Amino acid sequence: MLRFLFQLFVLSELKLCRKSARLQEKPARGYKYAIRGIAKKKKGIGLKVTGKTKRRFQPNLVSKRLWFGDENRFVTLRLSTNALRTIDKVGLSTVIRRMRARGQQV
Repeated sequence: MLRFLFQLFVLSELKLCRKSARLQEKPARGYKYAIRGIAKKKKGIGLKVTGKTKRRFQPNLVSKRLWFGDENRFVTLRLSTNALRTIDKVGLSTVIRRMRARGQQV
């Protein structure tokens, strides 16, 4: 029973670990293509797709500890690097207000 609960906890943590706290970015599905050949511009016959593999594109996440001046404390957020740019543009207080409006705990 204890092992089952541990596996349940670990698996639930793994599912959530690649999500951005700020923008709700998730892994996206797509394909990775293997391309061979010489382009026609260089007197070849063109490019040929020799392999197509399914893969997941993971968001670029970082854990950041940011100073939140409104509450005089540090806030640790798991953000995508794109979200860091958003924080630079609109400010941390605006981002945290939006997160709390969505029901996320900060």
